[in-house]
Amino acid sequence: MEKWNLMAVVVLLGLTVRWTVSLNSYSGAGKPPMFGDYEAQRHWQEITFNLPVKQCAKFINPDWIALHSSRGYESQAHKLFMRTTVLIADLLIYIPAVILYCCCLKEISTKKKIANVLCILLYPGLILIDYGHFQYNSVSLGFALWGVLGVSCDWDLLGSLAFCLAINYKQMELYHSLPFFCFLLGKCFKKGLKGEGFVLLIKLSCTVVASFILCWLPFFTEREQTMQVLRRLFPVDRGLFEDKVANIWCSVSIFLKIKDILPRHIQIIISFCFTFLSLLPACIKLTLKPSPRGFRFTLVSCALSFFLFSFQVHEKSILLVSLPVCLVLSEIPFMSTWFLLVSTFSMLPLLLKDELLIPSVVTTMAFFIACATSFSIFEKTSEEELQLKSFSISVRKYLPCFTFLPRIIQYLFLTSVFTMVLLTLITVTLEPPQKLPDLFSVLVCFLSCLNFLFFLVYFNIIIMWDSKNGRNPKKTN
Repeated sequence: MEKWNLMAVVVLLGLTVRWTVSLNSYSGAGKPPMFGDYEAQRHWQEITFNLPVKQCAKFINPDWIALHSSRGYESQAHKLFMRTTVLIADLLIYIPAVILYCCCLKEISTKKKIANVLCILLYPGLILIDYGHFQYNSVSLGFALWGVLGVSCDWDLLGSLAFCLAINYKQMELYHSLPFFCFLLGKCFKKGLKGEGFVLLIKLSCTVVASFILCWLPFFTEREQTMQVLRRLFPVDRGLFEDKVANIWCSVSIFLKIKDILPRHIQIIISFCFTFLSLLPACIKLTLKPSPRGFRFTLVSCALSFFLFSFQVHEKSILLVSLPVCLVLSEIPFMSTWFLLVSTFSMLPLLLKDELLIPSVVTTMAFFIACATSFSIFEKTSEEELQLKSFSISVRKYLPCFTFLPRIIQYLFLTSVFTMVLLTLITVTLEPPQKLPDLFSVLVCFLSCLNFLFFLVYFNIIIMWDSKNGRNPKKTN
């Protein structure tokens, strides 16, 4: 009973933080003609009702979704409605998945499970984007987490169904699709494709096809309508990257204007090749040796590869990497906390544009304090705790003096945090040079990209050297 009372307090705290952030400004508030993501979500309600596929929003207040005339609509009642829907989505989909996932963690105490829930629910990136900037990322991420739970617990059909819902809700869940595919395919291989494995493969195929048909059925009434949806799902005309995003293409563009030099189709080919090659080793390993632990780390690696190298990336897409990092928070608390801090910092230009500086600072500090006290992260920096023991042993066969890796990582962490704090202070207190108005935003993206490249190498080392030989992993049942 005490455990559940404490869990209820943690959830209530998470909800309170979310609702408090939602009381601030939001993306594009009172800024015509583009407005922002708040208007984008309202606009989808508008066209969903007035065009062929109808929803029930009109029965609450028709003025909110009146075709054309509701453009840029803002009222206190509508803001309350929109904010409440985000909170309800969290309560119904995301938060239950987080609680169940943490409860299924083995080899850690009940208090650590509750601490894990607290830290995940306090992750500032998702709170600031969904409740400040205003989006519904918790829906797709929640369904994806239910999918992770399902396939990790051998409820493969239910897990596949949940992930299909995630990917049909938001196409950016493609970042997670290859690990799901490789993990399930590996399970089929392991069971034998001439027996149980083949039956499982057929069941999974039928589940995926049926799920997609049901989700797309309303759009199949007219061919043009179907094509419109597909064009909106993959807007290649919007370019290699959007705004200031902490990936490799935006960073390279500081020195080499790729968008201006190369034709669009060449950009697509290059980004595809880099993305595919960077995630290939982890996916092959997962297919050949499927395990829940390997699945979680491959989710991190693949999502990060997509974010760094793929075509048409938004700064908010880093949330798709942050979710699987949250899932390994109890296994590598030091590195996970570091990554989640960087992921929030990488969205600083967007958060400042939405006037979310104070909520950003407060939620980031709350998250860092929760992680530092719950997991004693500064004590978890040995080779074993960093899950680098197998890698270090391999290197020491050729370089016996290779004992300084944990110390290097500690120095890198301190350097990273110091530069993030310094750059944040410079950005909010100083004006950039007139000739370089985007200087601070570009520096934020470039610094974050360097951090993410380091993390990509780190997570791939864990996957390829399989550090469970050096430490007993915390498993998901």
